[in-house]
Amino acid sequence: MLIIFGILIILACILLGFFVLIQNPKGGGLSGALGGVGNQVIGVRQTTDVLEKGTWILAILIAVLCLTAPFFIGKSGKTQVVAPSAVEKASAGAPITPQAPATPLPNTPAPAPAPAPGK
Repeated sequence: MLIIFGILIILACILLGFFVLIQNPKGGGLSGALGGVGNQVIGVRQTTDVLEKGTWILAILIAVLCLTAPFFIGKSGKTQVVAPSAVEKASAGAPITPQAPATPLPNTPAPAPAPAPGK
């Protein structure tokens, strides 16, 4: 499901970007360069209405897909349970005892020598 929603969202985003780049209410830009002949036949007002409706439809589609995707993605996901290894099973019952470090840590002062008795 994740792949399907991802493809649909990316496709809708690309189409929305294309619709936004084509429309220009002033009659210039890409709509004048690419659709000059179509505007003469269909009419400028109808073309901008179609582009505006397409922009709104794609924007709503992207919002709906993004909001509903988590409900469908979570249902298809499977949780994988990992069995404990033999070492983990053996050490599970053993008590944990702290061990002193074999060598002193760096930058720790050496203990002071004990005073001699009788002096």
